[in-house]
Amino acid sequence: MSEPADPVHVLQRLLRLPTVAGDGADPAPFVELADVLREAFPLTHAAGEVIDVPPHGVLIRVPADSDSPDAGADPVVLMAHMDVVPVGDESRWTHPPLGGHVVDGVIWGRGTLDDKGQLVAVIAAVESLLADGRSPARDVWLSFGSDEEVMGTGALAAVEVLQERGIHPWFVLDEGGAVAADAFPGITRPLGVVGVSEKGVLSLRLTAAGRGGHASRPAKGGPAARIAAAITRLERHPFPAHLSPATLEMFRRLAPHLPRPLRPVVERADRAPSLLARLLVAAGPEPAALARTTVAVTTLTGSPAINVSPTSVEAGLNLRVAVGETTTAATERVRHVVGRHVEVHVDDAHEPSPTSPIEDPAFALLEQTVAAVFPEAVAVPYVMYAATDSRHFTAICERVYRFAPFRMSSEQREAIHSYDERLGVSDFRDGIRWYRTLLDSLGGQGTQAGR
Repeated sequence: MSEPADPVHVLQRLLRLPTVAGDGADPAPFVELADVLREAFPLTHAAGEVIDVPPHGVLIRVPADSDSPDAGADPVVLMAHMDVVPVGDESRWTHPPLGGHVVDGVIWGRGTLDDKGQLVAVIAAVESLLADGRSPARDVWLSFGSDEEVMGTGALAAVEVLQERGIHPWFVLDEGGAVAADAFPGITRPLGVVGVSEKGVLSLRLTAAGRGGHASRPAKGGPAARIAAAITRLERHPFPAHLSPATLEMFRRLAPHLPRPLRPVVERADRAPSLLARLLVAAGPEPAALARTTVAVTTLTGSPAINVSPTSVEAGLNLRVAVGETTTAATERVRHVVGRHVEVHVDDAHEPSPTSPIEDPAFALLEQTVAAVFPEAVAVPYVMYAATDSRHFTAICERVYRFAPFRMSSEQREAIHSYDERLGVSDFRDGIRWYRTLLDSLGGQGTQAGR
Protein backbone atom coordinates (compact mmCIF):
# COMPACT_ATOMS: atom_id res chain seq x y z
CA MET A 1 0.00 0.00 0.00
CA SER A 2 1.29 3.45 -0.88
CA GLU A 3 1.90 6.09 1.77
CA PRO A 4 -1.17 8.23 2.52
CA ALA A 5 -1.15 11.68 0.98
CA ASP A 6 -0.13 14.58 3.18
CA PRO A 7 -3.29 16.73 3.50
CA VAL A 8 -1.18 19.91 3.43
CA HIS A 9 0.24 18.95 0.03
CA VAL A 10 -3.26 18.09 -1.20
CA LEU A 11 -4.57 21.46 -0.09
CA GLN A 12 -1.68 23.20 -1.83
CA ARG A 13 -2.59 21.44 -5.08
CA LEU A 14 -6.23 22.45 -4.77
CA LEU A 15 -5.36 26.06 -4.03
CA ARG A 16 -3.57 26.30 -7.36
CA LEU A 17 -6.79 25.46 -9.26
CA PRO A 18 -8.92 28.49 -10.24
CA THR A 19 -12.27 26.89 -9.42
CA VAL A 20 -14.37 30.02 -9.88
CA ALA A 21 -18.03 29.15 -10.45
CA GLY A 22 -20.59 30.98 -12.55
CA ASP A 23 -22.10 31.06 -16.01
CA GLY A 24 -19.49 30.06 -18.54
CA ALA A 25 -17.04 28.88 -15.87
CA ASP A 26 -14.18 26.72 -17.09
CA PRO A 27 -14.94 23.12 -16.03
CA ALA A 28 -11.30 21.99 -16.32
CA PRO A 29 -10.19 23.11 -12.81
CA PHE A 30 -13.15 21.31 -11.26
CA VAL A 31 -12.37 18.13 -13.17
CA GLU A 32 -8.75 18.32 -12.03
CA LEU A 33 -9.83 18.93 -8.44
CA ALA A 34 -11.93 15.76 -8.51
CA ASP A 35 -8.96 13.84 -9.95
CA VAL A 36 -6.72 15.09 -7.15
CA LEU A 37 -9.23 13.98 -4.50
CA ARG A 38 -9.57 10.50 -6.03
CA GLU A 39 -5.82 10.11 -6.19
CA ALA A 40 -5.14 11.43 -2.67
CA PHE A 41 -8.03 9.73 -0.87
CA PRO A 42 -8.57 6.35 -2.56
CA LEU A 43 -10.06 4.57 0.46
CA THR A 44 -12.85 7.10 0.82
CA HIS A 45 -13.74 6.86 -2.85
CA ALA A 46 -13.63 3.05 -2.81
CA ALA A 47 -15.58 2.60 0.44
CA GLY A 48 -19.07 3.27 -0.83
CA GLU A 49 -20.90 5.24 -3.49
CA VAL A 50 -19.65 8.24 -5.41
CA ILE A 51 -22.43 10.24 -7.06
CA ASP A 52 -21.76 13.13 -9.42
CA VAL A 53 -23.87 16.20 -8.65
CA PRO A 54 -24.17 18.87 -11.35
CA PRO A 55 -22.58 21.15 -12.23
CA HIS A 56 -19.29 19.73 -10.83
CA GLY A 57 -20.06 18.56 -7.29
CA VAL A 58 -20.07 15.15 -5.67
CA LEU A 59 -21.83 13.11 -3.00
CA ILE A 60 -19.83 10.32 -1.35
CA ARG A 61 -21.52 7.79 0.92
CA VAL A 62 -19.23 6.23 3.50
CA PRO A 63 -21.15 3.22 4.86
CA ALA A 64 -21.37 2.42 8.55
CA ASP A 65 -19.63 -0.49 10.21
CA SER A 66 -22.12 -3.33 9.76
CA ASP A 67 -21.43 -4.52 13.32
CA SER A 68 -22.19 -1.13 14.85
CA PRO A 69 -25.42 -0.97 16.89
CA ASP A 70 -26.03 2.40 15.20
CA ALA A 71 -25.50 1.09 11.65
CA GLY A 72 -29.15 1.69 10.82
CA ALA A 73 -29.31 5.12 12.44
CA ASP A 74 -29.95 8.32 10.54
CA PRO A 75 -26.75 9.38 8.74
CA VAL A 76 -24.62 12.47 9.17
CA VAL A 77 -23.88 14.83 6.27
CA LEU A 78 -20.55 16.69 6.25
CA MET A 79 -20.35 19.51 3.71
CA ALA A 80 -17.82 21.77 2.01
CA HIS A 81 -17.52 23.45 -1.37
CA MET A 82 -14.93 23.41 -4.14
CA ASP A 83 -15.55 26.80 -5.72
CA VAL A 84 -13.95 30.09 -4.71
CA VAL A 85 -14.51 33.76 -5.37
CA PRO A 86 -12.14 35.54 -7.81
CA VAL A 87 -8.77 36.52 -6.39
CA GLY A 88 -9.28 40.25 -6.98
CA ASP A 89 -6.30 42.59 -7.15
CA GLU A 90 -3.31 40.22 -7.04
CA SER A 91 -0.94 43.08 -6.20
CA ARG A 92 -2.50 43.36 -2.73
CA TRP A 93 -1.65 39.77 -1.79
CA THR A 94 1.48 39.14 0.28
CA HIS A 95 1.92 35.80 -1.53
CA PRO A 96 0.40 34.69 -4.87
CA PRO A 97 -3.30 33.89 -4.37
CA LEU A 98 -3.11 30.77 -6.55
CA GLY A 99 0.33 29.68 -5.39
CA GLY A 100 -0.58 27.52 -2.42
CA HIS A 101 2.68 28.54 -0.76
CA VAL A 102 3.56 27.53 2.79
CA VAL A 103 5.55 30.34 4.42
CA ASP A 104 6.57 30.28 8.09
CA GLY A 105 3.98 27.65 8.93
CA VAL A 106 1.09 29.35 7.11
CA ILE A 107 -0.68 28.21 3.92
CA TRP A 108 -1.56 31.15 1.66
CA GLY A 109 -4.12 31.26 -1.11
CA ARG A 110 -7.67 31.81 -2.23
CA GLY A 111 -9.78 29.07 -0.68
CA THR A 112 -7.71 28.20 2.38
CA LEU A 113 -10.58 29.31 4.63
CA ASP A 114 -13.42 29.40 2.12
CA ASP A 115 -13.63 26.52 1.61
CA LYS A 116 -10.96 24.16 0.28
CA GLY A 117 -9.28 23.90 3.67
CA GLN A 118 -12.47 22.52 5.17
CA LEU A 119 -13.04 20.22 2.20
CA VAL A 120 -9.62 18.60 2.56
CA ALA A 121 -9.95 18.41 6.35
CA VAL A 122 -13.26 16.54 6.08
CA ILE A 123 -12.12 13.95 3.56
CA ALA A 124 -8.68 13.54 5.18
CA ALA A 125 -10.36 12.68 8.48
CA VAL A 126 -12.54 10.06 6.78
CA GLU A 127 -9.52 8.64 4.98
CA SER A 128 -7.59 8.32 8.25
CA LEU A 129 -10.51 6.47 9.85
CA LEU A 130 -10.63 3.99 6.97
CA ALA A 131 -6.84 3.66 6.93
CA ASP A 132 -7.06 2.52 10.55
CA GLY A 133 -9.31 -0.32 9.41
CA ARG A 134 -12.42 1.25 10.86
CA SER A 135 -15.75 2.53 9.54
CA PRO A 136 -18.07 5.13 11.04
CA ALA A 137 -20.71 3.98 13.51
CA ARG A 138 -23.42 5.28 11.16
CA ASP A 139 -23.46 6.24 7.50
CA VAL A 140 -21.63 9.45 6.67
CA TRP A 141 -22.37 11.38 3.49
CA LEU A 142 -19.84 13.85 2.15
CA SER A 143 -21.46 16.63 0.12
CA PHE A 144 -19.00 18.77 -1.81
CA GLY A 145 -20.66 21.51 -3.84
CA SER A 146 -19.27 23.41 -6.79
CA ASP A 147 -21.30 26.63 -7.03
CA GLU A 148 -21.86 27.85 -3.48
CA GLU A 149 -20.25 31.24 -4.08
CA VAL A 150 -22.75 32.10 -6.82
CA MET A 151 -25.72 30.69 -4.88
CA GLY A 152 -26.11 28.02 -7.52
CA THR A 153 -28.17 24.86 -7.81
CA GLY A 154 -25.62 22.21 -6.81
CA ALA A 155 -26.76 21.91 -3.20
CA LEU A 156 -30.39 21.64 -4.32
CA ALA A 157 -29.39 18.78 -6.60
CA ALA A 158 -27.63 17.02 -3.72
CA VAL A 159 -30.71 17.38 -1.53
CA GLU A 160 -32.84 15.89 -4.30
CA VAL A 161 -30.59 12.83 -4.45
CA LEU A 162 -30.95 12.27 -0.71
CA GLN A 163 -34.70 12.90 -0.82
CA GLU A 164 -35.14 10.32 -3.55
CA ARG A 165 -33.43 7.79 -1.29
CA GLY A 166 -35.62 8.68 1.66
CA ILE A 167 -32.64 9.90 3.69
CA HIS A 168 -33.38 12.03 6.74
CA PRO A 169 -30.02 13.04 8.26
CA TRP A 170 -29.51 13.18 12.00
CA PHE A 171 -27.54 16.37 11.46
CA VAL A 172 -25.82 18.31 8.68
CA LEU A 173 -22.57 20.21 9.21
CA ASP A 174 -21.32 22.84 6.77
CA GLU A 175 -18.91 25.78 6.80
CA GLY A 176 -19.73 28.76 8.97
CA GLY A 177 -18.39 29.59 12.40
CA ALA A 178 -14.83 28.98 13.54
CA VAL A 179 -12.61 29.03 16.60
CA ALA A 180 -12.66 32.80 16.52
CA ALA A 181 -10.23 35.03 18.42
CA ASP A 182 -11.20 38.59 19.33
CA ALA A 183 -14.82 37.94 18.42
CA PHE A 184 -16.29 40.29 21.03
CA PRO A 185 -14.85 43.19 23.01
CA GLY A 186 -13.78 42.17 26.50
CA ILE A 187 -13.70 38.41 25.87
CA THR A 188 -10.16 37.08 25.92
CA ARG A 189 -10.92 33.42 25.21
CA PRO A 190 -11.58 32.32 21.62
CA LEU A 191 -15.13 31.34 20.79
CA GLY A 192 -16.10 28.12 19.04
CA VAL A 193 -19.08 29.66 17.27
CA VAL A 194 -21.46 27.09 15.81
CA GLY A 195 -24.04 28.49 13.43
CA VAL A 196 -27.59 27.32 14.18
CA SER A 197 -29.23 29.49 11.54
CA GLU A 198 -28.26 31.98 8.88
CA LYS A 199 -29.63 35.31 7.84
CA GLY A 200 -31.63 35.67 4.68
CA VAL A 201 -30.16 37.19 1.54
CA LEU A 202 -31.94 39.90 -0.44
CA SER A 203 -30.57 41.60 -3.55
CA LEU A 204 -32.23 44.89 -4.50
CA ARG A 205 -31.61 47.48 -7.18
CA LEU A 206 -32.35 51.16 -6.72
CA THR A 207 -32.88 53.05 -9.97
CA ALA A 208 -33.50 56.69 -10.81
CA ALA A 209 -34.05 58.01 -14.33
CA GLY A 210 -33.94 61.46 -15.92
CA ARG A 211 -33.29 63.42 -19.11
CA GLY A 212 -29.51 63.43 -18.80
CA GLY A 213 -27.58 65.45 -21.33
CA HIS A 214 -24.40 67.47 -21.56
CA ALA A 215 -22.49 67.74 -18.28
CA SER A 216 -22.07 71.49 -18.80
CA ARG A 217 -25.81 71.96 -18.09
CA PRO A 218 -26.48 69.86 -14.97
CA ALA A 219 -30.06 69.80 -13.75
CA LYS A 220 -30.88 69.90 -10.06
CA GLY A 221 -32.23 66.69 -8.54
CA GLY A 222 -31.02 64.43 -11.34
CA PRO A 223 -30.74 60.62 -11.13
CA ALA A 224 -27.31 60.66 -9.46
CA ALA A 225 -28.47 63.10 -6.76
CA ARG A 226 -31.60 61.04 -6.05
CA ILE A 227 -29.64 57.80 -5.74
CA ALA A 228 -27.09 59.52 -3.49
CA ALA A 229 -29.90 60.86 -1.29
CA ALA A 230 -31.51 57.42 -1.13
CA ILE A 231 -28.25 55.80 -0.03
CA THR A 232 -27.75 58.48 2.61
CA ARG A 233 -31.27 57.94 3.96
CA LEU A 234 -30.65 54.18 4.21
CA GLU A 235 -27.49 54.78 6.21
CA ARG A 236 -29.23 57.26 8.51
CA HIS A 237 -32.20 54.97 9.07
CA PRO A 238 -30.83 51.45 9.66
CA PHE A 239 -33.08 48.52 10.43
CA PRO A 240 -34.12 48.31 14.09
CA ALA A 241 -31.99 46.15 16.37
CA HIS A 242 -33.39 43.08 18.08
CA LEU A 243 -32.03 39.75 19.31
CA SER A 244 -33.08 36.30 18.16
CA PRO A 245 -33.43 33.48 20.73
CA ALA A 246 -30.19 31.94 19.39
CA THR A 247 -28.30 35.19 19.96
CA LEU A 248 -29.72 35.48 23.48
CA GLU A 249 -28.56 31.93 24.20
CA MET A 250 -25.12 32.75 22.84
CA PHE A 251 -24.75 35.62 25.28
CA ARG A 252 -26.16 33.60 28.15
CA ARG A 253 -23.28 31.18 27.63
CA LEU A 254 -20.79 34.01 27.23
CA ALA A 255 -21.82 35.84 30.39
CA PRO A 256 -19.31 34.13 32.75
CA HIS A 257 -16.45 35.11 30.41
CA LEU A 258 -17.33 38.79 30.05
CA PRO A 259 -15.79 41.64 32.05
CA ARG A 260 -17.69 42.07 35.32
CA PRO A 261 -19.31 45.42 34.39
CA LEU A 262 -20.97 43.81 31.35
CA ARG A 263 -22.20 40.65 33.02
CA PRO A 264 -25.39 42.13 34.54
CA VAL A 265 -26.49 43.44 31.13
CA VAL A 266 -25.99 40.06 29.49
CA GLU A 267 -27.43 38.04 32.35
CA ARG A 268 -30.62 40.12 32.15
CA ALA A 269 -30.72 40.11 28.35
CA ASP A 270 -33.82 37.93 28.19
CA ARG A 271 -35.68 40.56 30.27
CA ALA A 272 -34.19 43.62 28.55
CA PRO A 273 -32.96 42.45 25.13
CA SER A 274 -33.15 45.91 23.56
CA LEU A 275 -30.32 47.19 25.78
CA LEU A 276 -27.98 44.40 24.71
CA ALA A 277 -29.02 44.89 21.08
CA ARG A 278 -28.02 48.57 21.30
CA LEU A 279 -24.69 47.65 22.86
CA LEU A 280 -23.98 45.24 19.99
CA VAL A 281 -24.75 47.91 17.43
CA ALA A 282 -22.32 50.24 19.17
CA ALA A 283 -19.58 47.58 19.41
CA GLY A 284 -18.75 47.56 15.69
CA PRO A 285 -19.90 46.04 12.40
CA GLU A 286 -19.32 42.36 13.30
CA PRO A 287 -21.33 42.42 16.58
CA ALA A 288 -23.89 44.79 15.04
CA ALA A 289 -24.65 42.27 12.30
CA LEU A 290 -25.90 39.89 15.00
CA ALA A 291 -28.54 42.38 16.06
CA ARG A 292 -30.29 43.53 12.90
CA THR A 293 -30.84 43.32 9.17
CA THR A 294 -27.90 44.93 7.39
CA VAL A 295 -27.80 46.88 4.13
CA ALA A 296 -24.66 47.15 2.01
CA VAL A 297 -24.38 49.24 -1.16
CA THR A 298 -22.32 46.99 -3.41
CA THR A 299 -22.60 48.31 -6.99
CA LEU A 300 -23.09 51.71 -8.59
CA THR A 301 -23.60 52.44 -12.30
CA GLY A 302 -24.32 55.71 -14.07
CA SER A 303 -23.05 57.67 -17.01
CA PRO A 304 -20.83 55.98 -19.60
CA ALA A 305 -18.68 59.15 -19.94
CA ILE A 306 -17.26 61.81 -17.65
CA ASN A 307 -18.88 64.65 -19.61
CA VAL A 308 -22.36 63.12 -19.85
CA SER A 309 -25.04 63.54 -17.19
CA PRO A 310 -26.62 60.10 -16.76
CA THR A 311 -30.11 59.26 -17.93
CA SER A 312 -30.24 56.45 -15.41
CA VAL A 313 -28.33 55.66 -12.21
CA GLU A 314 -28.50 52.34 -10.41
CA ALA A 315 -27.29 51.15 -7.01
CA GLY A 316 -27.15 47.49 -6.01
CA LEU A 317 -28.00 46.61 -2.42
CA ASN A 318 -27.14 43.42 -0.58
CA LEU A 319 -29.28 42.88 2.52
CA ARG A 320 -28.71 40.18 5.12
CA VAL A 321 -32.13 39.70 6.66
CA ALA A 322 -32.27 38.97 10.38
CA VAL A 323 -33.85 35.79 11.72
CA GLY A 324 -37.47 36.59 12.59
CA GLU A 325 -37.89 38.99 9.66
CA THR A 326 -38.86 38.41 6.02
CA THR A 327 -37.47 39.56 2.70
CA THR A 328 -40.88 41.03 1.78
CA ALA A 329 -40.98 43.21 4.89
CA ALA A 330 -37.35 44.24 4.35
CA THR A 331 -38.09 45.29 0.77
CA GLU A 332 -41.06 47.38 1.86
CA ARG A 333 -38.98 49.11 4.51
CA VAL A 334 -36.33 50.01 1.92
CA ARG A 335 -39.05 51.42 -0.36
CA HIS A 336 -40.39 53.54 2.48
CA VAL A 337 -36.94 54.87 3.44
CA VAL A 338 -35.69 55.76 -0.06
CA GLY A 339 -38.94 57.49 -1.03
CA ARG A 340 -41.10 57.61 -4.12
CA HIS A 341 -38.54 59.22 -6.45
CA VAL A 342 -36.40 56.06 -6.54
CA GLU A 343 -37.61 52.68 -7.82
CA VAL A 344 -36.80 49.50 -5.91
CA HIS A 345 -36.48 46.20 -7.83
CA VAL A 346 -36.05 42.75 -6.29
CA ASP A 347 -33.38 40.69 -8.04
CA ASP A 348 -33.12 37.74 -5.65
CA ALA A 349 -34.56 36.78 -2.28
CA HIS A 350 -33.80 33.96 0.15
CA GLU A 351 -35.52 33.86 3.53
CA PRO A 352 -33.59 33.37 6.79
CA SER A 353 -33.03 29.72 7.65
CA PRO A 354 -34.94 27.91 10.41
CA THR A 355 -33.10 27.77 13.72
CA SER A 356 -31.65 24.37 14.56
CA PRO A 357 -32.01 23.08 18.13
CA ILE A 358 -29.37 23.98 20.69
CA GLU A 359 -30.52 21.87 23.65
CA ASP A 360 -30.07 18.72 21.60
CA PRO A 361 -27.73 15.69 21.46
CA ALA A 362 -26.39 16.71 18.04
CA PHE A 363 -25.40 20.21 19.17
CA ALA A 364 -24.00 18.71 22.39
CA LEU A 365 -21.80 16.38 20.32
CA LEU A 366 -20.39 19.32 18.35
CA GLU A 367 -19.86 21.23 21.58
CA GLN A 368 -18.03 18.28 23.17
CA THR A 369 -15.83 17.89 20.09
CA VAL A 370 -14.88 21.57 20.26
CA ALA A 371 -13.96 21.13 23.93
CA ALA A 372 -11.88 18.03 23.18
CA VAL A 373 -9.76 19.57 20.42
CA PHE A 374 -9.89 23.26 21.36
CA PRO A 375 -10.08 23.29 25.18
CA GLU A 376 -9.22 26.99 25.22
CA ALA A 377 -12.44 27.86 23.34
CA VAL A 378 -15.95 28.54 24.59
CA ALA A 379 -18.50 26.79 22.34
CA VAL A 380 -21.57 28.95 21.64
CA PRO A 381 -24.42 29.02 19.12
CA TYR A 382 -24.82 31.97 16.79
CA VAL A 383 -26.67 33.21 13.72
CA MET A 384 -24.48 33.32 10.62
CA TYR A 385 -24.30 36.57 8.68
CA ALA A 386 -23.49 34.86 5.38
CA ALA A 387 -25.38 32.31 3.29
CA THR A 388 -24.18 28.73 2.78
CA ASP A 389 -25.25 25.72 0.77
CA SER A 390 -26.55 24.16 3.99
CA ARG A 391 -29.68 26.33 3.90
CA HIS A 392 -31.08 23.95 1.28
CA PHE A 393 -30.63 20.96 3.60
CA THR A 394 -33.21 22.33 6.04
CA ALA A 395 -35.77 20.73 3.69
CA ILE A 396 -34.67 17.26 4.85
CA CYS A 397 -33.09 17.90 8.25
CA GLU A 398 -34.03 19.85 11.38
CA ARG A 399 -30.44 19.95 12.63
CA VAL A 400 -28.30 21.99 10.25
CA TYR A 401 -25.15 23.43 11.82
CA ARG A 402 -22.33 25.58 10.45
CA PHE A 403 -18.80 25.34 11.83
CA ALA A 404 -15.29 25.32 10.38
CA PRO A 405 -12.92 23.76 12.96
CA PHE A 406 -10.04 26.18 12.38
CA ARG A 407 -8.57 28.85 14.62
CA MET A 408 -9.08 32.22 12.93
CA SER A 409 -7.90 35.63 14.01
CA SER A 410 -9.95 38.71 13.21
CA GLU A 411 -7.48 39.49 10.39
CA GLN A 412 -8.03 36.05 8.89
CA ARG A 413 -11.79 36.45 9.03
CA GLU A 414 -11.48 39.80 7.27
CA ALA A 415 -9.41 38.11 4.52
CA ILE A 416 -12.31 35.84 3.48
CA HIS A 417 -13.51 37.15 0.09
CA SER A 418 -10.68 39.68 0.32
CA TYR A 419 -6.90 39.49 -0.05
CA ASP A 420 -4.30 37.54 1.98
CA GLU A 421 -6.57 34.58 2.78
CA ARG A 422 -4.48 32.14 4.79
CA LEU A 423 -4.54 29.29 7.32
CA GLY A 424 -1.92 28.09 9.78
CA VAL A 425 -0.61 24.60 9.02
CA SER A 426 -0.98 23.49 12.63
CA ASP A 427 -4.51 24.95 12.72
CA PHE A 428 -5.34 23.03 9.55
CA ARG A 429 -4.09 19.78 11.08
CA ASP A 430 -6.11 20.47 14.23
CA GLY A 431 -9.15 20.87 11.99
CA ILE A 432 -8.55 17.40 10.58
CA ARG A 433 -8.19 16.11 14.14
CA TRP A 434 -11.51 17.75 15.03
CA TYR A 435 -13.32 15.91 12.23
CA ARG A 436 -11.64 12.65 13.16
CA THR A 437 -12.73 13.11 16.78
CA LEU A 438 -16.27 13.78 15.58
CA LEU A 439 -16.25 10.62 13.44
CA ASP A 440 -14.93 8.57 16.36
CA SER A 441 -17.78 9.88 18.54
CA LEU A 442 -20.72 9.04 16.29
CA GLY A 443 -21.45 5.73 18.04
CA GLY A 444 -23.74 5.37 21.01
CA GLN A 445 -26.05 8.21 20.01
CA GLY A 446 -29.09 5.99 19.48
CA THR A 447 -30.71 4.71 16.31
CA GLN A 448 -33.49 7.30 16.42
CA ALA A 449 -31.26 10.28 17.14
CA GLY A 450 -32.53 12.11 14.09
CA ARG A 451 -36.24 11.59 14.71
